[in-house]
Amino acid sequence: MIWRWLIFSSVGLGLAAAANVTGQIELTNSKNAAVRRHKDYGGVVLWLEPLDHPAPATPGRRVEMRQKGKEFVPHVVAIPLGGTVEFPNLDLIFHNAFSNFSGHPFDLGLSPPRTSKSVTFRHQGIVRVFCNIHSTMSAIIAVVNSPWYAVTTATGKYTIAGVPPGEYKLHLFHERALEDNLRFLEHPVTVTEAGLVNPLISISETGFIPAPHLNKYGQEYPPATNDATYPGAPKK
Repeated sequence: MIWRWLIFSSVGLGLAAAANVTGQIELTNSKNAAVRRHKDYGGVVLWLEPLDHPAPATPGRRVEMRQKGKEFVPHVVAIPLGGTVEFPNLDLIFHNAFSNFSGHPFDLGLSPPRTSKSVTFRHQGIVRVFCNIHSTMSAIIAVVNSPWYAVTTATGKYTIAGVPPGEYKLHLFHERALEDNLRFLEHPVTVTEAGLVNPLISISETGFIPAPHLNKYGQEYPPATNDATYPGAPKK
């Protein structure tokens, strides 16, 4: 009888199951080789902010950003506030993941091969990640104040799952788009019980100028990195 009452009450109160918000992104005016040659539109972060109430907390979520082949894989991840990113080192060399940008500075120190370290993020923002040993390694962690988010695949498609019906503001982030362009693309959306299919969104990379980054000490990287002789490398 109790279960019947709960089911009846849920229907009577009009409580609806969560739905999906889907759509597709395209990148325009890009100088990036992967975009121009292969139409790779991956790595765009989208999230929904409720307009009439605070977003519920979603602590405890964990994702991996692997260090493999002198790259961070995947290059872009998104997590909610309180989420944790694991940094397993799958290479046979040392790495030193760090971030000294606004958002959540951290320094994992030297990570030996086949080990893993993690960081829990408690501040909303875009965290730009680098390796203090390998200057070509970089990545993005988008820490969002929402449980409803997604990162586009290479085709530009995305699915934000489990969204309750209601009114939201759609936010976007792309590392090669200017902040003004991204703010212009933000807009309110209405999610119904049937979900929402957004129209195609075009993000222009016009005006983006790549800039070299410094190491964790605020100094330039050496011209060439020798994995056996960097400061702190184990002695043979």
